[in-house]
Amino acid sequence: MLPDPFAATTRGITEPDPVRPALRAAGPVVEVAAPQSGSAWIVTEEKLARQVLSDSRIAKDPAFAPEGWTGLEQTAAEQPSLTTLDGQDHTALRRAHAPLLSAKRIQAQSDRIHQIARVLLTDLGGETVDLMDGFSTRFPLTVLLDLLGIPLHLLDAAVDACRRMSDPEPGAQGKAIAALADLAAAGLTPNRNGLATELRDQLPSGSSEDDLRYHLFSLIFAGQLTTDASLGFLIARLLDGDTDPEERLVRETLREHPPAPFTLWRFTTTELDLAGIRLPAGAPVLVDIQGINTDPARKPGPDLTFGAGPHFCVGAQLAQLELRAAAAVLRTDFPRARLAMPYAELRQSFLGGIQGTRLTSLPVRLHG
Repeated sequence: MLPDPFAATTRGITEPDPVRPALRAAGPVVEVAAPQSGSAWIVTEEKLARQVLSDSRIAKDPAFAPEGWTGLEQTAAEQPSLTTLDGQDHTALRRAHAPLLSAKRIQAQSDRIHQIARVLLTDLGGETVDLMDGFSTRFPLTVLLDLLGIPLHLLDAAVDACRRMSDPEPGAQGKAIAALADLAAAGLTPNRNGLATELRDQLPSGSSEDDLRYHLFSLIFAGQLTTDASLGFLIARLLDGDTDPEERLVRETLREHPPAPFTLWRFTTTELDLAGIRLPAGAPVLVDIQGINTDPARKPGPDLTFGAGPHFCVGAQLAQLELRAAAAVLRTDFPRARLAMPYAELRQSFLGGIQGTRLTSLPVRLHG
């Protein structure tokens, strides 16, 4: 029997995930019970996944979701964003974001990002610190606020809002979104210089102030989420004795532990066939990123950690640089850093749905 791919679980860091092999064995497209209601279809084969991620008949817009589904973003008509728009509208919005997060622009911030990692780790102090509590969330958020030109004294408020995004209480997520959008607006005040004001000037004509605030919220929340979980796995691997160069260490960590196991939801806009299976219009579709990345039969090549096609993650360069910076700073500035518990005793928690997996804790002795 196929295990529930959306069920919250906790297991040891070295314990195999039973879901990925089961999904692969079930076929290239697997029908499962959706977390909301009805069925969903999970794509487990790489070539088909790349086709799905570029297929204009499979949309990101929640307007195509089955009736009664909740917890999704607003529709593209209600709130246009990189994660809800498709086609020409998405292309125009992506053109506004992409130059700000290009490899060249991000690499120019390398020294600053390394310095942020160095300061945050140094400030933790103490003999033993939990880096999943004191570093993994604060580091990417500090980088994002700094890049956007948002005052760093708002960091604690940003950390709190990001944590409240996963609060199951009714209305909690909406309040957290509003808090992050208000915080982002601090980067737009006169005399602030950062990517927030650049984005404002780059947005397509007709974009409103509310649109801008939502785009900034998305950059902050998605940017934190993209790095936070993977950072724990990378540091655990590094301090367990992995001697790979930073670039390979980051690539392999992200391949095995991508920020999210699945893509965001997509929905068919018409009836269509996938691998001989007929999907109705409005069918929820996911790509199993983690399963495809870790398929033992997979040939070497670019993985799906940051997606593929028009919606390839616009912040991929930033996430990878942050991870490389954390690894480099730990190796050079904290050469005696060690795990404060055996690697095999670390635990990882999957929150359920399509959310990512992160370590429950990461106790580290920074000074050996």
